[in-house]
Amino acid sequence: MAAINIAREHATTVSKGIKPPAPPEALEHLNLRQGEFWRAIPKYEDVDEATFLDHVWQYRNSVKTPEELVETVQDLAPREFVEDLRSGFHRAPMNVRVPPYTMSLIDWSDPYDDPIRTQFIPLASRLLPDHPRLSLDSLHEREDAPVVGLTHRYEDKALFLPTNVCPVYCRFCTRSYAIGGDTETVEKAELATDPKRWQAAFDYVASRPELEDIVISGGDSYQVPAKSLEKIGNALLDIPHVRRLRFATKGIAVIPSKILTDHAWVDALTRVVERGRSMGKDVCVHTHINSPNEITWITQQAMQVLFERGIYVRNQSVLIRGVNDTPETMRLLVKRLGYVNIHPYYVYMHDMVMGVEDLRTTVDTALEIEKFVRGATAGFNTPTFVCDAPGGGGKRDVHSFEYYDRENGIVVYTAPSVKPGQWFLYFDPIDRLAPEAQARWKDPKEQERMATMALKAAGA
Repeated sequence: MAAINIAREHATTVSKGIKPPAPPEALEHLNLRQGEFWRAIPKYEDVDEATFLDHVWQYRNSVKTPEELVETVQDLAPREFVEDLRSGFHRAPMNVRVPPYTMSLIDWSDPYDDPIRTQFIPLASRLLPDHPRLSLDSLHEREDAPVVGLTHRYEDKALFLPTNVCPVYCRFCTRSYAIGGDTETVEKAELATDPKRWQAAFDYVASRPELEDIVISGGDSYQVPAKSLEKIGNALLDIPHVRRLRFATKGIAVIPSKILTDHAWVDALTRVVERGRSMGKDVCVHTHINSPNEITWITQQAMQVLFERGIYVRNQSVLIRGVNDTPETMRLLVKRLGYVNIHPYYVYMHDMVMGVEDLRTTVDTALEIEKFVRGATAGFNTPTFVCDAPGGGGKRDVHSFEYYDRENGIVVYTAPSVKPGQWFLYFDPIDRLAPEAQARWKDPKEQERMATMALKAAGA
């Protein structure tokens, strides 16, 4: 009888330890968009797969003006939406350039709230007044630039900017002071966009033995021709103390088919990666996907090509209002990235750049989402949530603040290994604060008082 009772107790214990089946949403990351989805767009309805995947066709057919957008989607876009975007184009600090792949992923039955439209197509009705502490170069990259097109902020790392063009122009670009052509609101600064300036950057890196890690961005390394990509990669690998290279590109998010059809570019990247590996140096790709809707069967095929070639890819997202600022959406993004062999590396607080206040959200939002995402998948596939501290403090773990005045939306960070002794302030968007706090931000004297009190509370 005792043996029977022990067996029953053991069975009960085992049954209690059985985890129930996962709910359907736990597997949502597997449901990548399939088929020739682009044919739902009037301009692309007769475009076959081979043509659509061609990266040159994607570039040539990118939408750059309101007229081109209307020609592309035709009656799918409501009239009031078209008028809204015409005004939005005129007020945007960034040029507009949206490839057909990205246009095809927008839900044109609800373009106002679509997360992909939100990132790339400005609407005047959604714009908010800039925060009074915003600036065009909020990270002060030019202040940390010893030569044109090279930012040296962290002791052992530099950012090299060899181009000022991208396959898509993000509304929220932290480099809106320099990327793309001049707009009605911004005259762009210069970057190192020719080989002579590249050499000045290489010479500087060679002169600084502490520089081990170089990020090649821009602009976008997708836009660097194959021969130039290889030249840049080899020039940096030839510098003995350089140990790591990262080629940064938004391209995998917006024209993933380039990996499938631009064989010269992928082969050049592969040769740099393989040469680096033979030298004991790490060369990888950093990409920038913000919405799980951006990842399709085309992304998966492109990533398989890079995976088979041993090219490691990390992702850096930006936390954007209406795009990925809910726990469920961010969890789906993180798991879908891991599913297609992209390592979720960072989630940034939205930088404090001009003209896109409607896209920013609060540090509290980041804290809650990070708490929710952690534990949803493997630790090495869980991104670090960071705030790139305005004024050049660099990336700070979002919850490593010295003080957070939630009432007035002021966050104080320090960066002891980057700029010791300095204090850096990040500000929540004013429209997310209580009415009393919003009123205080309308008074310049109150703005100074609140900032001073926050610094004092932090111990500055």
